[in-house]
Amino acid sequence: MKDPGGDRANAEATAWAVGRGLIETEATEQFAGIGFGHLAARVGRGASYGELVLLAEWMAWSFVLDDQHDLLIRSGRLDGWQPLSDAIAHHVGGRPADVPASARGNPLVSSFVELCDRILAGMPPVLRDRYRRHVPRMLRSLDEEAANRRPGHRPTVEEYVLTRRHSSQLLPMMDMVEAAQGVEVPEEVDASPALEELAWSAIDVISWGNDVFSLPKEHSCGDTNNLAVLLADRHGLTLSEAVRAVEERIRARVEDFLAAARALPRALDALGVTDPAARTAVERRVRGYEDWMVGADLWQRHDCTRYRDERFAAGLEAAYTRPDLVSVA
Repeated sequence: MKDPGGDRANAEATAWAVGRGLIETEATEQFAGIGFGHLAARVGRGASYGELVLLAEWMAWSFVLDDQHDLLIRSGRLDGWQPLSDAIAHHVGGRPADVPASARGNPLVSSFVELCDRILAGMPPVLRDRYRRHVPRMLRSLDEEAANRRPGHRPTVEEYVLTRRHSSQLLPMMDMVEAAQGVEVPEEVDASPALEELAWSAIDVISWGNDVFSLPKEHSCGDTNNLAVLLADRHGLTLSEAVRAVEERIRARVEDFLAAARALPRALDALGVTDPAARTAVERRVRGYEDWMVGADLWQRHDCTRYRDERFAAGLEAAYTRPDLVSVA
C-alpha cells in the first residue's frame, strides 16, 4: 500500500533538486517523472511525512549522482569524479575538513552535505554507523562499474552481482527507512549469515528487476553493467533469452528470500537472541524487505517514466542532466 503523501513528496523533492542546482530547470517535469516520491511512498510505510520527503530528496540526489557518473564515463571526464567522491566519503565519515577545496562548492557535494546531516541527526547510533559504512561502499561500487566499462573488459557474473548489490544504492536508503520506522536490528544480529542472506536475496531481486527495466538504455550505449547484457555476452544469448534468464534468476532469489525468512526464528535461537525487541525488529525488517521488492517493481511499472523516456532508451543523457554540473565550483 502506497503512502498517500507520495504526490506531494515527489513535488517537494523535485523543487528541492531544482533549488539546489542539481537539474536543468526547464526539464523539471521530466525529472519529476522519475517518481522518487512515489518510490519513497511505496517503501516507507509508517514514516512521517517529513521523513518521506527526506527519503524522496535522497532518492532524487542519488539519481542525479548516478546520471552524472554515467555522463563522466561517456564523455571521458572521470578525472572530475574523484574529488566529488572523496568529498562525499569524507563528510559522511565525519571528516569534513578533509573535503577537497575543489569540490566544496559543487551542488552534488553541498546538497549531499545538507541531506547527510539531516539524515544522521534522525538516526539512532546503530543505524548511523551502518549508514556511514554503506555510503562509501556505494561510491566504490560506482568506481567498479566504471572499470567494468573499459574497452574489452567484462566482469564475471559473480563479480557483477557483488558490485550491483552496492551500486543499486539500496543499502543507505534501507537504513533511512528503518530509522523512520523505528527498526533497530542489533549489530551482532545484523552481521549474522542468516540476516546477510536475507538482505542480499532481497537486494538481488530488486537490482536484477531494475536491470530488466533499464536494459534498453544500457544496451544502446554499450554499458555492460546490466545482468541481461552480461549473460547475453557470456553465454551467447539473444537479449530476449537473456531477459528470460534474468527473470528465472529473480524467481530463484525470491525463493531464497522466502527460505531465509522461514529459517530466521531458528537462526535467532542459535544466536541466543532472546530479547523480544530484537526479534520483533528482525520480523519488521523482513516485512520491510518485502515492501521494497514489491514497491520497487510497482514503482517501475506504474510511477516511473525514466525507463520509458525516448532519450534514455536511446542511450542518450536525460534532458534534465546538467552537462556542466561537475565543473561547477
